[in-house]
Amino acid sequence: MTTPAIRFEHAGLAFGSREVWRDLSLAFEEGSFVAVLGPNGSGKTSLLRIVLGLSSLSSGSVEVLGQLPRRGNPGIGYVPQGQAFDRDLPLRGSDLVRLGIDGHRWGVGRPDRAVARRVADAVASVEATAFADAPVGRLSGGEQQRLRIAQALVGDPQLLLCDEPLANLDLRHQGEITELVGGWHRRTGRTVLFVTHDVNPVLGLIDRVLFVVNGRWAAGTPDEVLTSERLTGLYGSHVDVLRVHGRILVVGEAFSAGFEVEEPHHLPSVDDSWEQSGGAAR
Repeated sequence: MTTPAIRFEHAGLAFGSREVWRDLSLAFEEGSFVAVLGPNGSGKTSLLRIVLGLSSLSSGSVEVLGQLPRRGNPGIGYVPQGQAFDRDLPLRGSDLVRLGIDGHRWGVGRPDRAVARRVADAVASVEATAFADAPVGRLSGGEQQRLRIAQALVGDPQLLLCDEPLANLDLRHQGEITELVGGWHRRTGRTVLFVTHDVNPVLGLIDRVLFVVNGRWAAGTPDEVLTSERLTGLYGSHVDVLRVHGRILVVGEAFSAGFEVEEPHHLPSVDDSWEQSGGAAR
């Protein structure tokens, strides 16, 4: 048997008296595409921070690529939640991507042909060559997200973590970003952990789902987890899961309105504080 890309054993997370999740025991196999779902404050971003070695569990243990989590693990690529760049930031698109190689170092990196080639290849892989020399603050949200993905992939990671990479993008750009990540997964056969509000854009890509809510969790295939019975048990109130024209919609007392396995609002919470220094969370 191969070593799982990520393994949690009886893992728990709490902030003071607030329990986020408990007794999380599961493994994500190498080469799997996993969607992480749940409402705001359910610990999705915190889970990624733990895998990145930026935060610690309150109880239990976790292994990442066969080792304890550590900050700056070169085997991990990380696409953070999108935040707008200052329009006047003197940083080109290719400079942003290069941070995935030497962003953990002080000062400006020296000219290096091998590094320049790696950056150019990563930029080309996300079809961003046409705007690689433009200031990142002047690019659209979709263009910036392509460059963030290139930054995450430039180090040739074994594991790709994506923290709501589709947030604030229109449907066209959501489809483009989903295809970029899915294409990398198909070409490399490596592992993707994809946090998202809406499972539908990645429904055709995912092997496993992890749904976390109210300190409880469920994991399995989409057909096993995204059911009325499983989500009713997680939320503690009746939930209907509807499948309409190949899309999944969830309706229930826990929500003020129907939604597509997504959170109706994205509000600041303990999940939203994260550290990033350039590169693969170095």
